[in-house]
Amino acid sequence: MADRLRTARRSASRDAPREPRRWAVIFLETERLVLRRFVAGDEEHLVALDADPEVMRFLTGGAPTPPHVIREETLPRLLRLDAEYGGRLGYWAAEEKAAGRRFAGWFELRPTDGGGRECELGYRLRRDAWGRGYATEGARALVRKAFTELGVERLFAETMAVNRGSRRVMEKAGLVYVRTFHQEWPEYIEGAEHGEVRYELSRAEWEARQGAPG
Repeated sequence: MADRLRTARRSASRDAPREPRRWAVIFLETERLVLRRFVAGDEEHLVALDADPEVMRFLTGGAPTPPHVIREETLPRLLRLDAEYGGRLGYWAAEEKAAGRRFAGWFELRPTDGGGRECELGYRLRRDAWGRGYATEGARALVRKAFTELGVERLFAETMAVNRGSRRVMEKAGLVYVRTFHQEWPEYIEGAEHGEVRYELSRAEWEARQGAPG
């Protein structure tokens, strides 16, 4: 009996990393990514993502998100938003197809007006997934889906002015710089003195570009 229990535990342990994807609903696929709905089993993925100081550099100055905050606040909030909008808007886990659907980070279309007509576009990827064009690929796919299927009228994205990488993704996804602003941070983050930037794109602007020659 003890041997069978040990075998069962080993089998469960081997299967555990695959559990989130087994039960999660796929929201969107691109050439190289799968975007799926978050599930309770994603806690460890989020903890690992937010533990990387480079990932968190322009968010917290590099400080990790404590695991208990992920467990008690972050993941429950993502799941509540998912349930509220039926997976149509919110946050999605991103997985790399070429790596056996390994967790790569997340993307968001977060409604800010209650009805989902205006949404914030966002993304956060593991450092080992940087430099491959994943953020641009996922962002472009979400922009298209937002305007063609989800009834979104306007998208915006914000980041620190010094975050050149994120700004390039916004621009490649079609969003246009509209302003720089300043906000108070609980703790100083290097580069905060240069402010935050906001990029926007309306459905009408996006549609006009689709019909433009070239």
